[in-house]
Amino acid sequence: MAEHPHDLLSIRDLKQVASPTPEPARIHAQVEACHIKETSNGKPYHELRLSDGSESLTWRVFDSNPLFAQVADLKRSDWIELSAQWVDTGKYGLDPRSAELSALTDDEIATLLHGDPTTSARQRSDFDDILRLTDSIVDPRLHALCQIFFQQHSDRFKRAAAAREYHHARRGGLVEHVAQMMRCAVKIIEAYPQLNRDLLIAGVLFHDCGKLWENNYPEQGFNMPFSIHGEMLGHIPLGLELVNKLWRQLLEQPEAAAWTTLEPANELVRLHLLHLIGSHHGEYQFGSPVLPKTPEAIVLHHVDNIDAKMEMFRRAYETGNELGHGIHERVRPLPANVVTPLAPFQTEP
Repeated sequence: MAEHPHDLLSIRDLKQVASPTPEPARIHAQVEACHIKETSNGKPYHELRLSDGSESLTWRVFDSNPLFAQVADLKRSDWIELSAQWVDTGKYGLDPRSAELSALTDDEIATLLHGDPTTSARQRSDFDDILRLTDSIVDPRLHALCQIFFQQHSDRFKRAAAAREYHHARRGGLVEHVAQMMRCAVKIIEAYPQLNRDLLIAGVLFHDCGKLWENNYPEQGFNMPFSIHGEMLGHIPLGLELVNKLWRQLLEQPEAAAWTTLEPANELVRLHLLHLIGSHHGEYQFGSPVLPKTPEAIVLHHVDNIDAKMEMFRRAYETGNELGHGIHERVRPLPANVVTPLAPFQTEP
């Protein structure tokens, strides 16, 4: 591909710098969806959803656009470079003007799959935190269960999203979500030392493990497929099934023979961990088959909700339309528009 004068930005960075004034930039992305639609007066246009693993954007190409015929040849999962003068139109988002479109090379695809430097570095650090905190578990059964999970499912775990839309909805988003939840949980344990630290850390790791099948990405793409297992069961039943399967494998290991005399008993440990998975949505109407009935279950439910909401606020501040000074447009499923938070008080130097 020929050298291009425009800077290469991630979609997230592009959204942060875009304004009503044209901003020259290019992005590398995969076509997540492409549809032919019609305007209110019956004219056709292409609507494409582009993703680079950090964020997504919608690109509408009308029949007056010089790229209209070229875009018609694009298919879902194609890899493209889009270079343009980008304008933030407000209500309709980013608009690439005077755009140029080309295919990515194999090397560019491999680089994109690796992730933008900021996201990639954060997710590596987050995964290291998860390994460190699970390795600090003292209960030999919960410690070994975490290790079996990493041995069998690390690659799939690193690709999974925490959700399809609302929070951490990106490749590797589940690692970010779990790591922040663990860091939050251990701070809460400092304030409430009666909590079972080992159980809570393991519960954070496994609470969304069913999303390794419900919300996962292929090895070579950003298009999250729909899974028949995710559709028919959902991530909570899938998580319960995975932990039971790993637990059976755990008890077949030679060291398990020494665990029969441990207190609390093996079966009670398993049940408490399953309860954390089953109750973490907090209410029947949100998909939990059982309500939280232990202190650890209550803490897990609220830590999960806090981290999800904090990510929604982050996205609203970064990508939501500004309705007025310090007021940003509501991002679903937040209940209202969001307001810029109060800055910390600064003492005089």
